Amino acid sequence: MARLHLFDLDGTLLHGTSAPVEISRQLGLEAETVALDRAVATGLIGPPEYAAQVHALWSELTETHVTAAFVAAPWLSRIQEVWAAIRENGDYCAVVSLSPSFFVERLTEWGAHAAFGSRFPALPFREAVDPSGILSAAAKVRIAERLCVEFGVRRADCVAYGDSMSDKDLFDAVPVSVAVNGDRHLAGRATHSYVGRDLWDAYELVRGAR
Repeated sequence: MARLHLFDLDGTLLHGTSAPVEISRQLGLEAETVALDRAVATGLIGPPEYAAQVHALWSELTETHVTAAFVAAPWLSRIQEVWAAIRENGDYCAVVSLSPSFFVERLTEWGAHAAFGSRFPALPFREAVDPSGILSAAAKVRIAERLCVEFGVRRADCVAYGDSMSDKDLFDAVPVSVAVNGDRHLAGRATHSYVGRDLWDAYELVRGAR
């Protein structure tokens, strides 16, 4: 039976940062977005409020900024090698993130079978963000279930990789999980834990398990 590997983005594939912070860095608005990241991580605001506020910050954002942010971001090493190995094994890999889909979806070019993020208007922004398109921790589980149907994989054969509160529902929903540089919200939830900057080493923790 094939397995489905589900990867978070912010703090997981990206080391110590988030896609919105890296995007905002290109606009000189890093500090403002770090503060928003802290507010959503501590529950002071929810994902829809977060999305509305970064949307307002990004009034001058263009695809050129997003490309520069993607290229300069501090990615874990050997992401593409891990996804190639997953494909060679006949398994599937997907990225599910609360960050903007216009950043997350670029990871299909690195070998992910699918990539899902929160839906924002087309760049440059001329429309308000629609709260119904903003993902939550619970939405990650729904997307995982949809991917299981699409790929013909059982939930019992899913592996989740994440680092924080936005991954807790998914960790509770699948039998195998890897906390990658995980915080206190995943304590006791993950079946494996990895600290470092090499995704292959995290993948090795579950590579042989079936």
